[in-house]
Amino acid sequence: MIDTPARKSDIVPDTQHRGIVAALPQRLRDYALLARFDRPIGWWLLFWPCAWGVLLSGGQARWDLIAWLLLGAIAMRGAGCVYNDLVDADLDRQVTRTASRPVASGRVSKRAAWIWLLALCLIGLVVLLQLRWEAQIVALASIAPVAAYPFMKRITWWPQAWLGLVFSWGALVGWSELRLDRLEVLALLYAGSIAWVIGYDTIYALQDREDDALVGIRSSARALGGKVRGGVAGFYGSAIVCWAAAFWLLRPDLIASLALLPMAAHLIWQVATLMPGDNDNALARFRSNRTAGLLMALACWVVGNA
Repeated sequence: MIDTPARKSDIVPDTQHRGIVAALPQRLRDYALLARFDRPIGWWLLFWPCAWGVLLSGGQARWDLIAWLLLGAIAMRGAGCVYNDLVDADLDRQVTRTASRPVASGRVSKRAAWIWLLALCLIGLVVLLQLRWEAQIVALASIAPVAAYPFMKRITWWPQAWLGLVFSWGALVGWSELRLDRLEVLALLYAGSIAWVIGYDTIYALQDREDDALVGIRSSARALGGKVRGGVAGFYGSAIVCWAAAFWLLRPDLIASLALLPMAAHLIWQVATLMPGDNDNALARFRSNRTAGLLMALACWVVGNA
């Protein structure tokens, strides 16, 4: 077979940076696709709660820590995707959007995928060693929920809630690296992040509702049915309430709390313009949460360091 820049089967609607991935030789490209390096939105969403924890705890000068956590998010999101594809290979073959994934399609063997997973975890280990021991323990505690996540879609209609626990964990790590007090503030930051994740991943799951129904995969998008917009609004609203309470407990200053308004406005825009029956619209709203994460990071910087 002639090696073209990118096979049509490599390109799915949520692929980004096609030029970078397409420039790789086919074998390396498959490993990049397996770790979702063509979809940077995933590691941005994993990274932002890490940055929130650092910035809200007063770590405005710890750009070294933020950089390490970004590297860790890229590596561990990749590792999580490889693990997910190993677990879900049989299901992925039955869903149009995922059938061409490297393991599901057979382009990468399961043995090679496990080796790639180990390599990514070693990068994560390097990042882990940069943290103090308390933060290391918090980070390691995430292994069990991460390992359980791929199975949630088989046993619950709300796998997005479990993803919220996992993708928000970085807030706990970032905070515990700098301080171990004011845990009520951290709890509210974490709870708000979980609600945010459930909201945006429900939007993402809209793309797969028909295929998921055919193969029996459960999701919040299917559970909510025709009430998806209202459900997303509820989760986003809960996130804002939790974050506003966290900000107020840490710094009872109305002016500082106004820093949350841009994030709130962005989430309102997502809900107001969401079209549940339009996959392109849902994907665009999902991707916009990279901007939402930045807006929340700026709010945490203002409140944590004012």
